[in-house]
Amino acid sequence: MSRRTIITLVVMALLAVLPPVFYLTGNAFYLDLATRLTILAIAAVSLNLILGYGGLISFGHAAYLGIGAYAVGIPAHHWLYGGLESLGLATTSGYVQIPLAIGVAALFALVTGAICLRTKGVYFIMITMAFAQMMYYAIVSIEEYGGDDGLVIDTRSELPFIDLDDPLQLFGLAYVSLVVAMLIVRMIVNSRFGMVLRGAKGNNERVVMLGFNTYLFRLTAYVIAGAMAGYAGALLGNFTTFISPEMMDWGRSGELMFMVILGGTATLVGPVIGATLFIVLEEVLSSLTVYWHLPFGLLLLAVVLFGKGGIMGMLRADKEDSE
Repeated sequence: MSRRTIITLVVMALLAVLPPVFYLTGNAFYLDLATRLTILAIAAVSLNLILGYGGLISFGHAAYLGIGAYAVGIPAHHWLYGGLESLGLATTSGYVQIPLAIGVAALFALVTGAICLRTKGVYFIMITMAFAQMMYYAIVSIEEYGGDDGLVIDTRSELPFIDLDDPLQLFGLAYVSLVVAMLIVRMIVNSRFGMVLRGAKGNNERVVMLGFNTYLFRLTAYVIAGAMAGYAGALLGNFTTFISPEMMDWGRSGELMFMVILGGTATLVGPVIGATLFIVLEEVLSSLTVYWHLPFGLLLLAVVLFGKGGIMGMLRADKEDSE
């Protein structure tokens, strides 16, 4: 068993055991913290698919989180206040809300990705951010859903055998979803599809000359990543019971990117480690000083500049040095 596999198993075991233990011993706050970081880890894992393995630096990935959250909030809003009954969207059923979150996020990724992937480099970064900001301002302009003030979700998604009002069950769903997301990404990157995706990251021209349409491969990966982030958004909406356009702001996309880079790109457990460190550091430093952004930023900067592949890269480097 490789060292990377052992680290993955240890991290996932600790994430599965510690939060419920804290909750059962009267520390419910830590379960909430773990649920939040687990949901964000799903979004980070999806971003890692295109960033770490595909070399696509998307600065608009938080848009899919927001889309997923609003796909829960808007049907719940109309279920309570009326409207959209003819479309069957005035509901609190998770069977409607979650597929809606995944489908709309995937559609948005398909339409915007088809345009964004015609560019490269800094132009790709800027156009992904531009599309995300377009969605941000579109939501801000809709007063019925709270505009800039956001929207309260009065009723969480209803699923059979799962009560999302129970913090333990909500965390359990988020954790299982994270494991499934990691397995999906692992399956993709180890397939022939993933080999083409990784090859295009290293030398796109050479892969094209081998006869592969790398544009379609990258677009497919882009849509998969968007759909996974949309699902994470649906979970996030159920967790916070409050959604706002701020969820899809470009700054949130930057946070997701930092999580991936902090933990280590192109690694299975790197985004999970990155999300955990990001949330924990944010919580600890903000409790020490109101100016927590400065030491937080310096720590992130140090990891990016000297980490050589994030936390997972540093561990790999330590192993090579010991050998």
